[in-house]
Amino acid sequence: MADRALILLAVFAHPDDETFRPGGTLALLARRGVRVHVLTATRGGAGICGEPPLCTPEELPAVRERELRCACAALGLEPPRLLDYEDGRLAEADPEVVIADILAAVEVVRPQVILSFGPDGISGHLDHLAIGEFTAQAFCRAKNVVALYTMAVPRSLAERLEMRQVRPVPDEAITLAVDVSEAWDVKQAAIRCHATQLGASLITCAPLERQRLFLGTEHFVRAMSRGGWDFFSELEA
Repeated sequence: MADRALILLAVFAHPDDETFRPGGTLALLARRGVRVHVLTATRGGAGICGEPPLCTPEELPAVRERELRCACAALGLEPPRLLDYEDGRLAEADPEVVIADILAAVEVVRPQVILSFGPDGISGHLDHLAIGEFTAQAFCRAKNVVALYTMAVPRSLAERLEMRQVRPVPDEAITLAVDVSEAWDVKQAAIRCHATQLGASLITCAPLERQRLFLGTEHFVRAMSRGGWDFFSELEA
């Protein structure tokens, strides 16, 4: 694998999924020379339009696409790829069609590592659960991909912050904890790109100490792997 570029494909449901939980890690990978690609299944049309509104509901998908592109640029990632599934109804999509779309991106991007949601979906959002399952199935068919990682919140952190809206995983399930202090400023810049959604996130309104606890270390589970060099595992905090 030494003669190949290091590439990660991150597969998410909505614009902003790439930023709030894994954004610092993706930025650190990009700084180390990894080409980080983001595939987003929906354009986020079921989200809020901002508080106060920054656009109309009809304009929201296009606005959120611009926000996604802004965030990826802030994090130093490749320009994102967007599909056009309906926000809020991803679980109703034909699994084989979505899996085929993910595999098409894998064929073009040729990643060694894929990142997505796990079976907890972080928050239990049905779109998160669906894209995580579709991505896991795609990984099983993508024989040249070395590892599949999923984003997670350890139970001890969720309990410490009393985050009842989060579906945590047992601490012992965490494979990797990444200190993203070096990427704090760019992560914050990427969060600000998602201006329409800031009012929907409790953490962005929290005191800085609480923000640092939740956003300053990012946690991952190695969900599946097969033989080969897993560059993602070298980011241990």
